[in-house]
Amino acid sequence: MTMLCTACGTAYPSAAPDQHCKICEDERQYVPAAGQRWIAFDELRASHANKWTAHNDALLSLKTVPEFAINQRAFLLRTPHGNVLWDCIANLDDATYTLIAALGGIDAIAISHPHYYTTMQEWAEAFNAPVHLHAYDRQWIVRESPHIQLWQGESLTLMPGVTLLRLGGHFPGGSVLHWDEDEDEGVILAGDIIQVTPGAHGVSFMWSYPNMLPLSSATVGDIMHRLSGVTFGQLYGAFEGQDIHHQAKEKVMGSGEKYLACLQDHQA
Repeated sequence: MTMLCTACGTAYPSAAPDQHCKICEDERQYVPAAGQRWIAFDELRASHANKWTAHNDALLSLKTVPEFAINQRAFLLRTPHGNVLWDCIANLDDATYTLIAALGGIDAIAISHPHYYTTMQEWAEAFNAPVHLHAYDRQWIVRESPHIQLWQGESLTLMPGVTLLRLGGHFPGGSVLHWDEDEDEGVILAGDIIQVTPGAHGVSFMWSYPNMLPLSSATVGDIMHRLSGVTFGQLYGAFEGQDIHHQAKEKVMGSGEKYLACLQDHQA
């Protein structure tokens, strides 16, 4: 029986009363003060539903209600060359399956980092889709699947106009999705490799968000360098409301410069 950690949503083959979640025990996540708790996949499906938001004709997001685990959202990106599920949420209910199937299914699944692996194996099986994970993060895969494909290097083109970019930072394989919406303005789906700040006026970067542990200046500088040649005007983050609709690159680069300046001031 598939059991899910209620703190992060990661799915395990089973959960004994004393089982540990390796994702939560890492300092980039946390074990709740009340201890590790589990829920069966079928129980989650029966008690929760998924809420959908259409951002435009090609981009939809979905999140679970009521809130579950980290409470991130996933995205369904529809392109002329196929549909991509970006990041993953734990709940795959019948309504979600029916809607996605009606929209043409899923041709590829790509996930930014291990906190959002959740039930990727179930999603891949349901839609017969490959799951693209960066090889740097292979140690966090807790259930094998024939659908998992590890990629290496700094970028991977999933289909025309859709590219994964490894930025690192939060995790060594931490990645974002770059979509060439048109010739003038691209879109970044960022997970929380790039974290949109309240008000959506800027972004930040962390090694551990719940434990508030920052990244080094060298790491943030490397992220800024990797993004310097990427064209994008919009950015969508991991959580509802984290949407930057205009001048996203300028806001990301400006936020990176501020982050570096704060670290230098502290060191001084």
